[in-house]
Amino acid sequence: MLIKITLTIIFLAVMLGVGIYTRKQASSVDGFVLGGRSVGPWLTAFAYGTSYFSAVVFVGYAGQFGWKYGLSSTWIGVGNAVIGSLLAWLVLGRRTKLMTQHIESRTMPDFFGTRFQDQGLRVAASIIAFVFLIPYTAGVYKGISTLFEMGFGIPYEYCVVIMAALTAIYVILGGYKATAMNDFVQGIIMLFGIVAVIAAVISAQGGLSEAVARLAAIPADPAPDGSAVAATGVFASCLGPDPWGLLGVVILTSLGTWGLPQMVGKFYSITDESAIRRGTIISTVFAFIVAGGCYFLGGFGRLYDPVVVNGKIAFDSIVPAMLVTLPDVLIALVVLLVLSASMSTLASLVLTSSSTMTLDLIYRDKKSLPGEVEEGSIDDTVSERIERRKVVVMRVLIIFFIAISLLIALNPPTFIAQLMGISWGALAGAFLAPFMLGLYWRGTTAASVWACFIWGVGITVVNMLAGNPINPINCGAIAMLGGFPIVLIASLVTPKLKRETVDQMFQCYQ
Repeated sequence: MLIKITLTIIFLAVMLGVGIYTRKQASSVDGFVLGGRSVGPWLTAFAYGTSYFSAVVFVGYAGQFGWKYGLSSTWIGVGNAVIGSLLAWLVLGRRTKLMTQHIESRTMPDFFGTRFQDQGLRVAASIIAFVFLIPYTAGVYKGISTLFEMGFGIPYEYCVVIMAALTAIYVILGGYKATAMNDFVQGIIMLFGIVAVIAAVISAQGGLSEAVARLAAIPADPAPDGSAVAATGVFASCLGPDPWGLLGVVILTSLGTWGLPQMVGKFYSITDESAIRRGTIISTVFAFIVAGGCYFLGGFGRLYDPVVVNGKIAFDSIVPAMLVTLPDVLIALVVLLVLSASMSTLASLVLTSSSTMTLDLIYRDKKSLPGEVEEGSIDDTVSERIERRKVVVMRVLIIFFIAISLLIALNPPTFIAQLMGISWGALAGAFLAPFMLGLYWRGTTAASVWACFIWGVGITVVNMLAGNPINPINCGAIAMLGGFPIVLIASLVTPKLKRETVDQMFQCYQ
């Protein structure tokens, strides 16, 4: 216990120290939200990766999908690395950086409002982002608290409150730069931690060959109609017992990041195009190790006795059950690993939510395109005063957002994976297609963006209110993929933006 407490105190002291160190760089809106658009490739790549993989992945997803699909769940980690990291950087990185800087966009809702010349889109997108980032945040709280309860014996309620307070402090102090610098430290802990934990768990099972052989001997679950299934070996096979279900998870967890405001925002702040190229490689390698490692570890979950609550397996307890028998030093490392992953994600979420509410709802400035003359411009003194006021409001909203998500986390409605399915499905279903096509296709219209907002949020909410007849994971995948034909078809039959306006926006790529 002394080792666990000492390491945790050192870790938290570093986090707060970084917040204090970077506080002077967070005095302006650009500094607080985007780090002055001058964050290097290593910090950006680690910020992207640590925001991507939190306790939701390590505890919730790795446990549930590892139990369901066995070793084939490793494909989810591979998909996260190739689609969620490599392709995301290649397809979105450069164009997002150039266009958002060109049109002076600071948030994803701001991009929609300016790119499509419709401030109603900006308001709608900010509301969607704020509402559906809350269940995501609650899922992160729940994941880290499960591990803390196991490692320290601290009640769940105390864990979430302490974690929320510490995250709020360093984000409020240093803004995005503090978050990025802490993400780098947290990312290094995650890399070493996941490798050490996998080695320890496999060793405890008698080595890799023995662990795989024991997993292969476990029969598949009974069919939904109750009939017995005698097949064995599926949990150690390449595609597992349910390849189509596995594909849905890969799509949701990999393609979904392309439409999440807190993930895309990382491309806003990176320094230049050469940094994007280096960041692409760093981010992909990070994802292969962390995500691939998490799901590979979860694939051995059936070798351990699950916790059953009210006749159902508590999926969120599977990974903690695998780790509870490890030596104290490794348990301390696991706690730091998950704490690192979770605090980085939480910091990104609360910063995204507060900046969106402040800049896109409360202080919704009238935007002009590059080269246009702003009417009624204000003097520098007044402008600086407004900038400082915006930063204050963002800091207050960080506390407000954390308080709301805390209330949900203290009374979690379902498993972590389902919370994530709802959040990612609505956000990426609404944002992914119009954001990506808006970067590439001049013919994308404002009406098509409205149609996709209604589609993504509508199908997620209707499915949830109907009792989830479609699994939230699969529903999220349907919402994301379905957005592309909706935007394409709607853009062909609805009024286009003025050609000269669109051409002016796309000049940044020339």
